[in-house]
Amino acid sequence: MPQWLCNQMMRAFQKKDRRQIKLLNDCWYFYRNKQGLKEDEMGTEFQ
Repeated sequence: MPQWLCNQMMRAFQKKDRRQIKLLNDCWYFYRNKQGLKEDEMGTEFQ
C-alpha cells in the first residue's frame, strides 16, 4: 500500500470518518486491481 494512502487511512480511522474510510478502501481496491492487471500483462503474478 502506498505510504500516502496508509497515512490517510490511519487518519480516517482515528477520526472515525466512515465516508473517508469507504472512499480510501475503494481507492485501494482499484489501485490493487489495476496493478494486478499490469503485472499479469508482463507475465508475473500479483501478490
